[in-house]
Amino acid sequence: MRIKVLGAAAGGGYPQWNCNHPNSRRARSSDPAAQQRTQSSIAVSVDGDHWFLFNASPDLRQQINENDVLHPREGLRHSPIQGVVLTNADVDHIAGLLNLRESQPLRLYGTNKVLDVLQGNSVFNVLNPKFVERIPLSLDVPLQLQLPNGVATGLVVVPFAVPGKVALWLEEKNKDVALAAVGEDTIALEIRNANQEIQFFYIPGCAEMTDDLADRLRGAPLVFFDGTLWRDDEMIRDDVGIKTGKRMGHMSMSGDDGSIAAFDSLRVKRKVFIHINTTNPVLLEDSDQRKFATKAGWEVSYDGMEINL
Repeated sequence: MRIKVLGAAAGGGYPQWNCNHPNSRRARSSDPAAQQRTQSSIAVSVDGDHWFLFNASPDLRQQINENDVLHPREGLRHSPIQGVVLTNADVDHIAGLLNLRESQPLRLYGTNKVLDVLQGNSVFNVLNPKFVERIPLSLDVPLQLQLPNGVATGLVVVPFAVPGKVALWLEEKNKDVALAAVGEDTIALEIRNANQEIQFFYIPGCAEMTDDLADRLRGAPLVFFDGTLWRDDEMIRDDVGIKTGKRMGHMSMSGDDGSIAAFDSLRVKRKVFIHINTTNPVLLEDSDQRKFATKAGWEVSYDGMEINL
């Protein structure tokens, strides 16, 4: 099984288009210790020819161009991309679907909650239903992904709920928002092979580490995990925002209730941060925060990173 990180950054990318934070300035200056990153997505393949995207970033066109395994190869119209699996309805995970128009056969997987969001927004009808089949995911039910022609791939996903919240653009004004709800709004993916052996977990958004989640991840071979912020009040302290990480539905890396501490006793063999915000100092290879994370056994994902299982 091959995994390619198409984009490692959170919404807006790194550097974010309107951000003049010191992190972003270093990235724009081509500082080798501040590598630019596009918005979060990975591609997964069993055979190296047929690929499934986990989330469709707004930067998808750029990501396809930068990864030759996703280039057309056969005839005048072709794509190795066979489908997309969505973990939520955040803009940085669904906007890239608009790049996949042009009547190209593929399969689109998501919970009923997320598929209803797409159904309710007519712009996503550019994905011609004659060519793009929408397939609901049921929580905790293993599903083998299929090619558009119905052939099984040997790539099995088990969607399960993790604490999170409804996408920002779906929040209702003057209505309280559940910041760590467990349901179909935010899911994670357990990835298995055809023999039902766990290969890795993909969790780009998570509001907190629950006992159930910890039990599920304990001893895992590989976990991609939400790395949005280093500290909960990071954006407020840096004067670039008014929301905490918890308000955005993300647990931070540092602190007693952060992900680094939460994973400390889980014996996960390989831990990789993904979905990293432009303000997060862990993006800087020469930062103390990067050194701390590395010492704790974490890797910080980057565009083009490849893992072969």
